[in-house]
Amino acid sequence: MEDTTALPAGAVVLGPGEGRGYDMPTMRAVFKADGVESGGRFSASEWWLAPDSAGPGPHSHADNDEVFYVTEGTVSIRVGDIWVEGEQGAFVLIPAGVTHDFKNRSDRRAGLFNVFLAGTFERDMPAIVEWYARAKRA
Repeated sequence: MEDTTALPAGAVVLGPGEGRGYDMPTMRAVFKADGVESGGRFSASEWWLAPDSAGPGPHSHADNDEVFYVTEGTVSIRVGDIWVEGEQGAFVLIPAGVTHDFKNRSDRRAGLFNVFLAGTFERDMPAIVEWYARAKRA
């Protein structure tokens, strides 16, 4: 990667796989930008799912929209009560308040790029990692 020391203030340049990682039993989240980098305007992260694995479970965010873009494989994404199959290149917008979830029903690793608007998300990751570890042990 090129020297990025002369980038304008606030610019972020990361190479593939770079960012702040959070490992869960069958998922890995890599945060590219969040509260500090975005001034609380958004969170941007990658989510990697092991083959034949569940995601976080059905949930919603009262005040936050979410964008999902499938970067690798096929991801099943729940939007309200409907499951859609998102192949690589698929785009899904989840409005605030809508129940959603995602999972990998395939036999290959799958990846999502996620943008959480507005606000921060990464600050919740330590609690999410702990919750996920407890849920998978049960």
